[in-house]
Amino acid sequence: MAEGLSIETQVLCKDYTLEGRTIEVFRGASFQVDAGETVALVGASGSGKSTLLHLLGLLDRPTSGQIQYNGSELLAQREDVIEDFRNRKVGFVFQFHHLLPEFTAQENVMMPAIIAGQPMATARDRANALLQRVGLEDRRSHAPGELSGGEQQRVALARALVMEPQLLLADEPTGNLDPDTSAQILDMLLLLNDESGTTLVMATHNMDLARRLPRCLHIRDQLVLEAELQT
Repeated sequence: MAEGLSIETQVLCKDYTLEGRTIEVFRGASFQVDAGETVALVGASGSGKSTLLHLLGLLDRPTSGQIQYNGSELLAQREDVIEDFRNRKVGFVFQFHHLLPEFTAQENVMMPAIIAGQPMATARDRANALLQRVGLEDRRSHAPGELSGGEQQRVALARALVMEPQLLLADEPTGNLDPDTSAQILDMLLLLNDESGTTLVMATHNMDLARRLPRCLHIRDQLVLEAELQT
């Protein structure tokens, strides 16, 4: 079982400049996520949920402040060190699955491992095992266009896990799915995350799904705050 990453942000600030105006997304956000913890991230539309996941996943840089992983500050490292950490330690699941239409489900899941230089046979075996875990073993040779929306998202989940990440970031992973399929995807996400021991942070606008996670963070007033969700 992989060991999850702990995350600690300190006075995290993020600004954008748009048409000469400065847009402040975060102003000194400080919070912690323990290794292996499962956390929902909620907030109003446009509050910065996707931006925060991009910062935590090192797809973007904060304007100021620190992000530590297992107590280490990565942002001061060389870009190739950051890129290697992101590719090997972090998995992403997005609202839009971003599967490559010209490749099969199996090949889409294999892709991150191939890019990381793993042997083809190793990548294929890992992909097949994950497709079996998400109930798509018999669909592995199908192209994304031949799969339902829920099946495509399951392929995307398998792809996010193929490198055995220590941190899994999910950005509205059920946003385009009907309620029943959304619940199934969350069931699968939580089960696979529990089995792998990774840290999970999931942004969602669906409060029913957020209530199923043991902890919730709420983005409000450019800060990240603890939230108590009523059941």
